[in-house]
Amino acid sequence: MTGKLTIGFVRRGYSPSGGAESYLKRLAEGVLERGHEALLLTSEDWPANEWPFGTIKQLSANSPMAFANEVEEVRPQVECDVLVSFERILRCDVYRAGDGVHQSWLQRRKQFEMPWQPIFRNFNRKHREILRLERSLLEERGAERVITNSQMVKNEIVDLYNYRRDRIDVVHNGVPLDRFRFHSSVRASARAGLKLEMDEIAVLFVGSGWERKGLRFAIEAVEACDESKVRLIVVGRGNEALYRSERVLFLGEVIDLPRVYSAADIFILPTIYDPFSNACLEALACGLPVITTRANGFSEIIENKIHGSIVDLASDVDNLRTAIEEWSDPTRRAAARPAILNRASRFDISKNVEKTLEILIQAASSG
Repeated sequence: MTGKLTIGFVRRGYSPSGGAESYLKRLAEGVLERGHEALLLTSEDWPANEWPFGTIKQLSANSPMAFANEVEEVRPQVECDVLVSFERILRCDVYRAGDGVHQSWLQRRKQFEMPWQPIFRNFNRKHREILRLERSLLEERGAERVITNSQMVKNEIVDLYNYRRDRIDVVHNGVPLDRFRFHSSVRASARAGLKLEMDEIAVLFVGSGWERKGLRFAIEAVEACDESKVRLIVVGRGNEALYRSERVLFLGEVIDLPRVYSAADIFILPTIYDPFSNACLEALACGLPVITTRANGFSEIIENKIHGSIVDLASDVDNLRTAIEEWSDPTRRAAARPAILNRASRFDISKNVEKTLEILIQAASSG
């Protein structure tokens, strides 16, 4: 198939600070720049003025299964050459598994829970619906092709659902690198705004869904550090009352994230499960060493002790503490910064968009 294509996207829900929403907008912009058309099937909470890329069709259903069923109902009326879903639905031409594998997340989660919690979750309708839709796409081959943002997620899909490996493309996340470059004067101003002393070590945690992303382990690691000057800065939504600590500064949701990154010395995300953390990549683009776990697909793109530190388990507080203390050395951070920035340079968002569009156009041509 040659010439102008219409690419349909599916995404349920909307958050002004959502990473998936931002990425989808960049991808749609890339579609238009290359002379194609884009349309969006979404829920009613996605504002029409936040989709200036073409047609937007808002569906009334809110639950995962109801939304998937409504997509099926309207699909015959949607004229597009390829349907790309960022959401677990019943079927599509290309499924971008940016949220990872739900079954894998639930399995990893068990290691950190009380024995009764997985049993209780079996009665949760939302989890049942998500797992059912995941099986429809992967086990029952409702998705003709899959894009993952890490090799970790690709392996999970093959191992858990026996999906054909040759039908899965790995496209690592990307960020607009220019947005995360800053002058040293910005750092001084940002630290002053956060009332950080010159000799304080600012360890930054960015993300919502604090249980999954391991905030409690980050707090425990910071509190275990011998150096009392180590402070944890937390950006994102969550119940602060459950994570109180004298060493923690909660900022809530922040629009100007690059400014906060500029104030930090170290980035930490001891996540229980993350397909590929965009926040880690943003921190890398700012020249920060990143401390994370092997359960984060992002860990595939860095080298341990070179661009940060990788621990096996989120709950390994001793190794998290050791990593924080090692990277607290300003000489070590300064020596590592060129290598960190060089590694980040491989992951500009433009490269991700270009590779993803190649896959979508190929899928449209073979459909």
